[in-house]
Amino acid sequence: MAKRHSKLKVDVAPPTDLDARTLAFIDAIANRVKDSIARDELPAIDILLRGLSNVSYDPEKGYLELGATHKSRTLTVNTIRAFAQTLRVMAASRDMVKTDDFATKREAYYVSKNWGDCRFDNQPESDAIMDDIEALASQHGLSREQLRYYADSHGGAVAGELTVIDHHPETGDVIEVDCRNLGSGAYSIPRAVEHLGFRTNAEFVLAIETGGMFQRLNNHQYWKKANCILVEMAGVPTRATRRFLRCLTDDTDLPVYCFVDCDPYGFANIYRTLKAGSGNAAHINQFYCVPHARFLGVTPRDIHDYHLEDATHPLTKTDIKRAQDAIQNDPFFAAYPEWIAAIEQLTTMGVRAEQQALAKWGLNFVIDEYLPRKLADKSSFLP
Repeated sequence: MAKRHSKLKVDVAPPTDLDARTLAFIDAIANRVKDSIARDELPAIDILLRGLSNVSYDPEKGYLELGATHKSRTLTVNTIRAFAQTLRVMAASRDMVKTDDFATKREAYYVSKNWGDCRFDNQPESDAIMDDIEALASQHGLSREQLRYYADSHGGAVAGELTVIDHHPETGDVIEVDCRNLGSGAYSIPRAVEHLGFRTNAEFVLAIETGGMFQRLNNHQYWKKANCILVEMAGVPTRATRRFLRCLTDDTDLPVYCFVDCDPYGFANIYRTLKAGSGNAAHINQFYCVPHARFLGVTPRDIHDYHLEDATHPLTKTDIKRAQDAIQNDPFFAAYPEWIAAIEQLTTMGVRAEQQALAKWGLNFVIDEYLPRKLADKSSFLP
């Protein structure tokens, strides 16, 4: 099979152009504020309203999308502090773009302690301002990473038939990381991934919920047997993990199959977040979701097919509420009758099953039997 090399991204501009667009975005808002003051008008910044009430899902687009409803942050006695904080966060972003630097969200909170009366009292306060700015920036094709604010957590782990092409931060020299030759370890996804390139001859990507299952498949080199790339999500995948998967699949056209616990949390939080994004982050879902991802398992049907009934756990009240919310309120699940049927089947059964339940039939049953049988019948995958 011919190796797949990175193609030019069509939805993300090159880094230098991204920096120029970021500066133009910040300058445009600053100039509007300045012009309003020059006209003796109260300056205002329009912020997209974030929340499920302003979110829709279009299967053709493949992600939860933020609507056009705005809220206006106008300079008044009551809003002067939030208004000043918004401008200071954007000014700090501008400085970091200019100096090719970055700040974690936690660092951004502490930097504000030098801002006098407009300093943040706690990190949730600074995070909320940052999210508002990102929602506005998303309308210009920009995310928080382009504003140079990074999450404190990095991404998951990667192993298998993939070479990641990076560059030395000081010299610019090309660095190639062969994810097949990292011993018992794995490649750790960095916080920013836009600059990475990829080379692979894999046939698919297997995104795995738990670190334990990832370790088992990696240690037994399942990726060699199946000619695939393994990605550890470690629960709900971080922004870096989701962006890495999106860039990888955009560049290589590889399908993504998700191997997740059979419970409402695995369905509605882990899988849906990867495939379609989340309601709270609807302003950036278009950049961070993987719309063509499919759910390999564990499915409610698998509990019967693999006789796992005695290896399950009862659904908790929280599980049942999460399942009901998914069926009644989540536009993603509402778009797929297959998912509604699967969740209803699970609630009727009243149980949940972990990936590790398959170890009932042997520690390597998942490698020798389960995954080969599932991959031989992709029509059984959930959308």
